[in-house]
Amino acid sequence: MVRPADEINRFEQIASEVFEPLQRYLLRRASRQDAEDALSEVLLTVWRRLEDIPQDRALPWCYGVARRTLANQRRGQRRGLRLVEKLHSEPIRHHVDLSVGDGDPDLEAALQSLDGADREILRLWAWEQLEPREIATVMGLTVNAATLRLSRARKRLAEQLSRQDSRPAGHKRVKGTKEHRDE
Repeated sequence: MVRPADEINRFEQIASEVFEPLQRYLLRRASRQDAEDALSEVLLTVWRRLEDIPQDRALPWCYGVARRTLANQRRGQRRGLRLVEKLHSEPIRHHVDLSVGDGDPDLEAALQSLDGADREILRLWAWEQLEPREIATVMGLTVNAATLRLSRARKRLAEQLSRQDSRPAGHKRVKGTKEHRDE
C-alpha cells in the first residue's frame, strides 16, 4: 500500500517529535537492546495507526504504546525463562540417529531404493510412531490419502526387502536327488 505524501509527512513529523523522548523513556526502563527493540515497535505502530494518533497529543499516545510494548517484551521474556526452566527439569533423552536404516544394511538399502515421499511417510509412521491422521497433518494430506500412501509405501518396502534376500536365488539342492545318488 502506497501512502499519500501528506501521511508520510505526518509520520515524519511525529517520528521526529517523539523519537528522543521515547528513547529516553525506554532506556530508563529497559536494557539498551530491549529499548531499541521497543522503540522500533513503537515507530512501526505509529506508522500503522497513523490515523489513530491524536493531533495534539502524539507523545503521550506513543508513551502508552511504549509502555504496552515493554510489558509485552517482559511477558515474552518470562515465558522464555519458564520454557528454559521446564526443559532443564525434563529428563535427558539420548538422541538416536535414525536417519537411515537404524544399522540394518538391508533395511537401509531398501529405504534408499524408495522415493523420498515413501521414505518420509515410513519414517513418520515407524520412527516417530505417528498414526495416519497425524501423518496426514504433517504432510498436508487427507487421512484417507495418508493411509493409502502408508499402505503402498509399506508394500514397496516389503518388496524391496524380499528382493534383497541374501540367500542365493534358485532352487536348493537336496541330498537324495538323482545327482547325489550317482556319487
